[in-house]
Amino acid sequence: MLEVDIKPVGDAALQIVVGDRVDREVVARVSSLARAIERAGGGAFSDIVPAYASVLVRYDPLRVDQAIAMALVRGAAENASELMNADIRTVRIGVCFGGEYGVDFETAAHELGMREARFRDAFCKPDYRVAFLGFLAGFPYLLGLPPALALPRLATPRPRVPAGSVGVAAFQCGIYPRQSPGGWRLLGRTLAPLFDASRSAPALLAPGDVVRFEPASSIEETTSVDFVGGAA
Repeated sequence: MLEVDIKPVGDAALQIVVGDRVDREVVARVSSLARAIERAGGGAFSDIVPAYASVLVRYDPLRVDQAIAMALVRGAAENASELMNADIRTVRIGVCFGGEYGVDFETAAHELGMREARFRDAFCKPDYRVAFLGFLAGFPYLLGLPPALALPRLATPRPRVPAGSVGVAAFQCGIYPRQSPGGWRLLGRTLAPLFDASRSAPALLAPGDVVRFEPASSIEETTSVDFVGGAA
């Protein structure tokens, strides 16, 4: 059973706190709890929103009593551990690094004291875990960046970051699903469709997914996405 702290948020939501730190282990617990709540809810919850160390669930207080909602969450927490490593989906995403596609790549490598090829390989070596989606529809916050590659945000955000840009900020990595302002350091770009409102599942990635970045020699090679494990 997962140890959780359930707190009412107004009269139509609950916050379920799973941990007090940001790391892959806590994110895995959050992901498994969110899936367990979805299974246990039976339609009682209108929204289930995972974050770094908590899950927010919303419900209609005219249909679901708060005590019942809390009981459903507690029941889900009892079974969440069984889902910890079940059906983990791995997604391979091609990235074209440097040049016009990653305008901060060369300076970042220099700042870290690395040759560009070594920096690229070190960035692509780990598996990244999707903690949650936020900021923009379909924007994944990814954990797994090696501490040696951590880079600060830009002092002044750019007014326009191209869609598909792969960036880092401190210990995080992310992918911009559409053009927007942003202050993350841009290393490369992908043409993988991060968000499409016409799809049954608009966001390409979901909390709990594992992402593997693969270097591409041209931007055209980054359009396809390879689902290695779990359901596509």
